[in-house]
Amino acid sequence: MKHQIAISEQKLDEIFAHHLREVVLIDKSFPAYQSLAEGDKKALQCLVRAAKIMNDVSQEQDHPLNIELRQELEKAASQSSHAFKALRLFNSFNGASGHNGIDQDPIEIFKDVKLLPGKNFYPQDLSIPKFHSILKQMIKAGKVSEVKQILSARTMVRWDKEGYLKAIDYTEYFAPQFSKIANELELAAHYSTNSLFKEFLGWQAQALLQNNEDMDMLADRHWALMQDTPLEFTISRENYEDEITGTVFEDDELKELFAQNGIEPCAKDMLGARVGIVNTEGTKLLLAFREQMKQLASLMPQADKYHQSITDGKDLKQTMVDVDLAALCGDFAQCRGSITTAENLPNDDKLSVKTGGGRRNVYHRQVRQSYDHEKDKKLLQALVAPHLHQYYSHEADHIFVIGHENGHSLGPDSYYKDALGVYRHIIEENKADVVSIAMMPEYTKSGIIDEVMLKKIYTTWVIMRSLSKAKPIESHRVGDLIHFNYLLKHGAINVNSERKIDIDFAKLPKVVNKLLEETIDIQLSRSPQKAKEWIDTYTKWEDLHIYIANTLQSLGVKNYIEIKASF
Repeated sequence: MKHQIAISEQKLDEIFAHHLREVVLIDKSFPAYQSLAEGDKKALQCLVRAAKIMNDVSQEQDHPLNIELRQELEKAASQSSHAFKALRLFNSFNGASGHNGIDQDPIEIFKDVKLLPGKNFYPQDLSIPKFHSILKQMIKAGKVSEVKQILSARTMVRWDKEGYLKAIDYTEYFAPQFSKIANELELAAHYSTNSLFKEFLGWQAQALLQNNEDMDMLADRHWALMQDTPLEFTISRENYEDEITGTVFEDDELKELFAQNGIEPCAKDMLGARVGIVNTEGTKLLLAFREQMKQLASLMPQADKYHQSITDGKDLKQTMVDVDLAALCGDFAQCRGSITTAENLPNDDKLSVKTGGGRRNVYHRQVRQSYDHEKDKKLLQALVAPHLHQYYSHEADHIFVIGHENGHSLGPDSYYKDALGVYRHIIEENKADVVSIAMMPEYTKSGIIDEVMLKKIYTTWVIMRSLSKAKPIESHRVGDLIHFNYLLKHGAINVNSERKIDIDFAKLPKVVNKLLEETIDIQLSRSPQKAKEWIDTYTKWEDLHIYIANTLQSLGVKNYIEIKASF
């Protein structure tokens, strides 16, 4: 092999034997697949092929060497057990490197191949100071439209002949792949038995072929309207991975130049694709929570100070489906210490939302069902006060996640959130969590859940979500640490004489509402500095955290994830 594998075969064996969690997707024997009309079966197989092509796109976005390295491993795997095992880890990360949720430094499969702050969205040799300097030069030279494209969510950025930067729209950079995906979507539309789904696929295919944000808007709008379709297909566009674009908000001169020239920076979208079959029974629960969302919007802190698209018009612009998964590709398959259990799209920065379009929540049944009951018992015995054991429930965690995804549709919009720069995701994920918990009593009042389930949700959130296995790096997990420290400081949770976590159910709702108010204040401030100070205050990592993390790790942590797909 041209590139040398950095992880020993013995270490790879240890990962797969002791630290691997499997997420098994559906196959052709799955009852819901067997029940599909023949046309929808054919459509689903077209969509899976499209998703696999999108996986190549995502790998190229992630690192310039990913596809070359994957092909090397695939070629060597038949003759080398070491290469075969390295390929297995590569497929878990969906790339050559990734965090594992425990170690502070990323795990690197190859020597001298490292994660890049700008992934492959930006040139490898572009430093952040140089990036800021070039943007200033370009704006002052009148290249405002070029800078807008560079700071767009949908462009790859490269050097030009003059030493400046140039942006290439995804539809141009990935034209061969997008053309193949569009062909599969058009074929799926031909076979599909559902008129709404056919229409969406047609728009989505066209959006891949045209350098026109309006086409993405139209595809997103049609996607967000689908409530009663047998199949689910998503091209996801999330911008967690780009660590360069958000730094522009920390440069005061750049911020002033942006304001003067109407430039709205947005981090780059990492693309993913999801295919599945809508589960009608699971969806019924989601729709019960959906009916409360307009009321919840009115209860948000300082709701009169910002726009919430969820309140536009008489009809709620939010569809929700529970999905049995046939494929998770691209961004979805970058299992780097975690895997997505649900998603609320499009994000606030997308044109469809800015122009009044709706959103769609999709829940991943096979992901949330891949838990370990025996480990749960050990966790409760080791760290949780005995009287709380009865309230620990995976069903409660699912309800919490429903509240979390709905929470993304509430609160300040992208004008406020994006201004927080590199801190925007931590604050937003923290907000969605806290909205979920703060609003749970409203679901009790409406009769959707009872008082016992409310206690289960509180308990499971604290135990499953707020106890950290290691000092966190990823945005969701940093939010978990914030919650733990905030609840501890304000007396909503405590550690008893036996070093077991206990919860004050009387205090917790008040403390969580205070946490929500502070979170909204940070978003409304539009200040990266205030966000950083607040995050620093509540992300202290001390002896108690180390004790909890060591205890959790001693119970066995499955922090590597393998998606097993059959289609």
